[in-house]
Amino acid sequence: MAKQFDLLIFDWDGTLADSTALITRSIQAAFAEQGLPVPSQQDARFVIGYGLLQAMLHLAPELDAARLAAVVDGYKRHYLAHDQEIALFDGVLEALPLYREAGYQLAVATGKSRRGLDRVLQQTGLDQYFEVTRCADECHSKPHPQMLEEILDHLDVAPGRAVMIGDTTHDLQMAINAGTAALGVSYGAHPGEDLLALAPLAMFDSFAELDRWVRTNG
Repeated sequence: MAKQFDLLIFDWDGTLADSTALITRSIQAAFAEQGLPVPSQQDARFVIGYGLLQAMLHLAPELDAARLAAVVDGYKRHYLAHDQEIALFDGVLEALPLYREAGYQLAVATGKSRRGLDRVLQQTGLDQYFEVTRCADECHSKPHPQMLEEILDHLDVAPGRAVMIGDTTHDLQMAINAGTAALGVSYGAHPGEDLLALAPLAMFDSFAELDRWVRTNG
């Protein structure tokens, strides 16, 4: 059966890597250290996928530059203290080389920084599978379409031949803004019902379900 997509574009946190809990705890700890109201789990999870500065400003728009910098530094410290404990979701390591063998091009569009993404790609050994990656500190933050537009341009792929795969409404709205298809995963940061409201092509409760869909329908 002919593939309907040439390019699979993955979010990182909450889609390939099981990092939602650590990001949430690190946001809350950074706010607590500064004596600021601590965001709820729901609010902290909502900003996952944004660039770091945008995420913190969304949670506390009243912060001046100095307090914002302190919160960002605190977040980085708490997150980096435990980031090597983050695991890939079951099946990711095995699936990506098979997608490449099947003829897909692979990319990442993430709210992580370039330094952070390069570090985890090297730690996991996944850097060899992705032809291009885009991060929030070199593009507009999601849901702006710039990350996807630059990936499509770099690989010379039409929007209709690409699909964005992510766990947040930011990912799915970015796909809508860029004119690509989207697949949602409900095992990450945002509730499944919020993802469904943006009408993804399909929705999955585990990476294994996503993997089966790609191999059958992708």
